[in-house]
Order: sequence, then structure tokens, then C-alpha cells
Amino acid sequence: MNRLVVCLARWSGRLLPLLPLIWLLMPDQASAEAGIPAVTLSPTGEEGAQTYSVTIKILLLMTALTFLPSAVIMMTSYMRIVIVLGIVRQAIGTPQSPSSQIINGIALFLTFFIMAPVLQKANEEALQPYLSEEITAEQAVQRAQGPFRLFMLAQTRETDLALFASLGGREGFESPEEVPFSMLVPAFVTSELKTAFQIGFLIFIPFVVIDLVVASVLMSMGMMMLSPMLVSLPFKLMLFVLVDGWSLLIQTLAASFQT
Repeated sequence: MNRLVVCLARWSGRLLPLLPLIWLLMPDQASAEAGIPAVTLSPTGEEGAQTYSVTIKILLLMTALTFLPSAVIMMTSYMRIVIVLGIVRQAIGTPQSPSSQIINGIALFLTFFIMAPVLQKANEEALQPYLSEEITAEQAVQRAQGPFRLFMLAQTRETDLALFASLGGREGFESPEEVPFSMLVPAFVTSELKTAFQIGFLIFIPFVVIDLVVASVLMSMGMMMLSPMLVSLPFKLMLFVLVDGWSLLIQTLAASFQT
């Protein structure tokens, strides 16, 4: 009996300093019963307007962020730029220089430069009014689609748009605003792929000519064991530097998006 009393006294002495911490960690019964509503309804006039709580907005925002890389690649000028830069690297004959990180960085910042007017317009018409609580999130999304829609329509071929319209069974749009995003984005991607490979083809031709000339000279000299790519690489680099190739390439890419 005495041992039991001594043990209880020891444990009570150890647990006594932890009582405030245990009290803080205990859930508030009132708040647990109340909970956070998933959807709140705020009536406006005769019809009630449905709005989402903060927790649902955070969940939707985190879900939307997972699609942000795909949106940057597929709905901006990034895809055309990175494809052309990759083709130029392959045409010169240096598959590891510049590295993929450098090419992606150049394409990303050049995309920011080209898309600056579109982003600024979307910021003025959608983001700032939403942050000022003048419009709802749904209205902000609808307004933000406008500048991107105009940009993509300006770069999309009518044949590609007609192709996806026929595949989707929806033809005869009277105005660009009637074209849904689900149809505009794949048409824009298809047009960007065509344009990027057309630019890459035109850039590739001078380097192919240099390779043919070097290969013909080596064959005429009987030096068949020597790789033509190894000999032509310095000449291609010299040609690219003498014509200021990087400036011309970036200027061509930026000018190709002007309408």
C-alpha cells in the first residue's frame, strides 16, 4: 500500500508541469462542433449567390497550381522558343552546349518578355479587381481568359482551329469569343508546333550546306576516315558568331509573335 502511494506521488509530480500543455493541446469542443462550412450561401435579392469558404478556395488554388507548368508551356510562347533553340543546338552540332538548363532559362525569360503585354492586361482587368474585392473569383477567371484568348487566336491557324472544331462537332463560330478553351488550346499547340519546325527548318539549311561542302572536300582529298562533323563544327561556330546568330535568332523569335 505504501509503495502504491509512493508511485502515485512520483507520477503526479511528473505530470503536474505538463498539465498546461495538455490543456492547450485539447481541442475546443465548441469549435469542433461548429466546424468550417464547405459552402456558404449569401442571398442577393431574390436569388442566392453561392460562394466558397476559405478552405475550399485554398484547395482549389493548390489544385490549380499543379496545372500551372502545363499552362505556361501550352498557352504561351514558351513552346515555340524552346523547340527552335533545341533545333539550333542540334544544327550547330553541339548537343550538350548550351545545356538544357540554359535553353530552358532563355526560353522562360524570353517568354516573360513576349507575354508582358498579355500578363499586364490580365493583371489590370482580372487580378487587381479581384484583390480589391470588386469581383468574384469566377469573374476574375473569366476576365483573365480574354487577353490569353486574343493572343492564342492571333497565333492559331484557321485550318487547325477548323480541324478541332470538326472533331468536336462544333462549327460555324460567329465570333472568337464563342471558341471554347478546350478547342482553342489544342489548336494553338498544333499551330505552334508547325511554326516552330518551319523556323527550325530554315535555320538548319545553312548548317547542312556547310556539312555537305566539308564532306565533299574530305572525300575529294581521300580523307574518308575523318569525320566531316568534326571538321565542320569550327566553321559552323565561326559562321554563327560572325552573323551574330543569337541576336538574330532572338529577334526572329520575338518578331514572329507580333501581329
